[in-house]
Amino acid sequence: MDIQFNTNILETNIINLAVVIVVVISFVGDALRSLLENRQQLILANLSEADKRAKKAQEKLIEAKSQFEAAKLKSEEIAKQGIVTLNKDKDNSQIQTEEMIQRLDKLKKETLLSQQQKALKLLSKKVIQSSLTQVQEKLQKRIDSKFQTSINNFYIALLRNYGF
Repeated sequence: MDIQFNTNILETNIINLAVVIVVVISFVGDALRSLLENRQQLILANLSEADKRAKKAQEKLIEAKSQFEAAKLKSEEIAKQGIVTLNKDKDNSQIQTEEMIQRLDKLKKETLLSQQQKALKLLSKKVIQSSLTQVQEKLQKRIDSKFQTSINNFYIALLRNYGF
Protein backbone atom coordinates (compact mmCIF):
# COMPACT_ATOMS: atom_id res chain seq x y z
CA MET A 1 0.00 0.00 0.00
CA ASP A 2 1.11 3.10 -0.85
CA ILE A 3 0.52 5.96 1.39
CA GLN A 4 0.16 9.22 -0.30
CA PHE A 5 -0.15 12.54 1.11
CA ASN A 6 -2.78 14.82 -0.12
CA THR A 7 -1.12 18.06 -0.78
CA ASN A 8 -4.21 19.95 -1.60
CA ILE A 9 -4.60 22.14 1.41
CA LEU A 10 -8.17 23.09 0.77
CA GLU A 11 -9.42 19.53 0.59
CA THR A 12 -7.38 18.41 3.48
CA ASN A 13 -8.46 21.24 5.80
CA ILE A 14 -12.12 20.92 4.96
CA ILE A 15 -12.09 17.20 5.59
CA ASN A 16 -10.13 17.65 8.78
CA LEU A 17 -12.43 20.42 9.90
CA ALA A 18 -15.47 18.32 9.14
CA VAL A 19 -14.07 15.40 11.10
CA VAL A 20 -13.09 17.64 14.01
CA ILE A 21 -16.46 19.36 14.01
CA VAL A 22 -18.30 16.02 13.99
CA VAL A 23 -16.11 14.72 16.81
CA VAL A 24 -16.48 17.92 18.80
CA ILE A 25 -20.23 18.04 18.32
CA SER A 26 -20.72 14.43 19.24
CA PHE A 27 -18.43 14.35 22.29
CA VAL A 28 -18.48 17.95 23.45
CA GLY A 29 -22.14 18.42 22.56
CA ASP A 30 -23.20 15.58 24.84
CA ALA A 31 -21.02 16.87 27.65
CA LEU A 32 -22.19 20.43 27.05
CA ARG A 33 -25.83 19.29 26.91
CA SER A 34 -25.35 17.37 30.17
CA LEU A 35 -23.64 20.37 31.75
CA LEU A 36 -26.44 22.69 30.60
CA GLU A 37 -29.09 20.29 31.91
CA ASN A 38 -27.32 20.14 35.29
CA ARG A 39 -27.08 23.92 35.33
CA GLN A 40 -30.78 24.19 34.41
CA GLN A 41 -31.72 21.78 37.23
CA LEU A 42 -29.58 23.77 39.69
CA ILE A 43 -31.17 27.06 38.61
CA LEU A 44 -34.68 25.55 38.89
CA ALA A 45 -33.86 24.17 42.34
CA ASN A 46 -32.50 27.58 43.41
CA LEU A 47 -35.64 29.30 42.05
CA SER A 48 -37.84 26.81 43.89
CA GLU A 49 -35.90 27.37 47.13
CA ALA A 50 -36.10 31.15 46.62
CA ASP A 51 -39.89 30.88 46.13
CA LYS A 52 -40.17 28.85 49.34
CA ARG A 53 -38.10 31.44 51.23
CA ALA A 54 -40.17 34.26 49.71
CA LYS A 55 -43.39 32.53 50.85
CA LYS A 56 -41.95 32.03 54.36
CA ALA A 57 -40.84 35.66 54.44
CA GLN A 58 -44.33 36.73 53.31
CA GLU A 59 -45.92 34.60 56.05
CA LYS A 60 -43.54 36.04 58.64
CA LEU A 61 -44.35 39.55 57.38
CA ILE A 62 -48.07 38.90 57.73
CA GLU A 63 -47.54 37.44 61.20
CA ALA A 64 -45.35 40.39 62.21
CA LYS A 65 -48.00 42.82 60.93
CA SER A 66 -50.69 41.07 62.96
CA GLN A 67 -48.46 41.08 66.06
CA PHE A 68 -47.75 44.76 65.47
CA GLU A 69 -51.49 45.52 65.24
CA ALA A 70 -52.13 43.50 68.42
CA ALA A 71 -49.33 45.32 70.21
CA LYS A 72 -50.65 48.65 68.95
CA LEU A 73 -54.14 47.88 70.26
CA LYS A 74 -52.68 46.70 73.56
CA SER A 75 -50.61 49.88 73.92
CA GLU A 76 -53.69 52.02 73.19
CA GLU A 77 -55.62 50.08 75.81
CA ILE A 78 -52.81 50.52 78.33
CA ALA A 79 -52.67 54.24 77.56
CA LYS A 80 -56.43 54.54 78.12
CA GLN A 81 -56.17 52.60 81.38
CA GLY A 82 -53.30 54.83 82.45
CA ILE A 83 -55.41 57.94 81.84
CA VAL A 84 -58.35 56.42 83.75
CA THR A 85 -56.07 55.43 86.63
CA LEU A 86 -54.44 58.86 86.63
CA ASN A 87 -57.83 60.60 86.81
CA LYS A 88 -58.99 58.21 89.52
CA ASP A 89 -55.85 58.83 91.58
CA LYS A 90 -56.24 62.57 91.04
CA ASP A 91 -59.85 62.46 92.26
CA ASN A 92 -58.88 60.31 95.26
CA SER A 93 -56.07 62.71 96.08
CA GLN A 94 -58.44 65.68 95.92
CA ILE A 95 -60.98 63.91 98.14
CA GLN A 96 -58.29 62.98 100.66
CA THR A 97 -56.95 66.53 100.63
CA GLU A 98 -60.44 67.94 101.24
CA GLU A 99 -61.03 65.44 104.07
CA MET A 100 -57.68 66.36 105.61
CA ILE A 101 -58.52 70.07 105.36
CA GLN A 102 -61.87 69.41 107.08
CA ARG A 103 -60.16 67.41 109.86
CA LEU A 104 -57.57 70.15 110.31
CA ASP A 105 -60.32 72.80 110.48
CA LYS A 106 -62.18 70.70 113.06
CA LEU A 107 -58.97 70.18 115.04
CA LYS A 108 -58.25 73.91 114.83
CA LYS A 109 -61.71 74.75 116.16
CA GLU A 110 -61.39 72.18 118.94
CA THR A 111 -57.95 73.51 119.85
CA LEU A 112 -59.22 77.09 119.88
CA LEU A 113 -62.20 76.08 122.05
CA SER A 114 -59.91 74.16 124.40
CA GLN A 115 -57.53 77.12 124.66
CA GLN A 116 -60.47 79.46 125.26
CA GLN A 117 -61.76 77.18 128.02
CA LYS A 118 -58.29 77.00 129.59
CA ALA A 119 -57.96 80.76 129.41
CA LEU A 120 -61.45 81.17 130.91
CA LYS A 121 -60.62 78.73 133.73
CA LEU A 122 -57.36 80.52 134.41
CA LEU A 123 -59.10 83.87 134.37
CA SER A 124 -61.88 82.54 136.64
CA LYS A 125 -59.30 81.08 138.99
CA LYS A 126 -57.41 84.38 139.11
CA VAL A 127 -60.65 86.33 139.64
CA ILE A 128 -61.73 83.95 142.41
CA GLN A 129 -58.31 84.02 143.99
CA SER A 130 -58.22 87.78 143.75
CA SER A 131 -61.73 87.98 145.22
CA LEU A 132 -60.78 85.62 148.02
CA THR A 133 -57.65 87.61 148.69
CA GLN A 134 -59.66 90.82 148.80
CA VAL A 135 -62.30 89.22 151.04
CA GLN A 136 -59.59 87.86 153.29
CA GLU A 137 -57.94 91.24 153.49
CA LYS A 138 -61.26 92.88 154.30
CA LEU A 139 -61.97 90.24 156.86
CA GLN A 140 -58.56 90.73 158.40
CA LYS A 141 -59.23 94.42 158.66
CA ARG A 142 -62.76 94.08 160.03
CA ILE A 143 -62.26 91.16 162.34
CA ASP A 144 -62.88 92.15 165.84
CA SER A 145 -64.57 90.31 168.70
CA LYS A 146 -67.97 91.84 168.03
CA PHE A 147 -67.95 90.87 164.35
CA GLN A 148 -66.68 87.37 165.21
CA THR A 149 -69.50 86.90 167.72
CA SER A 150 -72.15 87.95 165.16
CA ILE A 151 -70.80 85.44 162.58
CA ASN A 152 -70.78 82.64 165.14
CA ASN A 153 -74.35 83.48 166.16
CA PHE A 154 -75.43 83.48 162.51
CA TYR A 155 -74.03 79.95 161.92
CA ILE A 156 -75.54 78.68 165.15
CA ALA A 157 -78.94 79.97 164.02
CA LEU A 158 -78.55 78.27 160.63
CA LEU A 159 -77.69 74.97 162.27
CA ARG A 160 -80.72 75.18 164.54
CA ASN A 161 -83.01 75.83 161.57
CA TYR A 162 -81.80 72.63 159.91
CA GLY A 163 -82.40 70.62 163.01
CA PHE A 164 -79.01 69.75 164.18
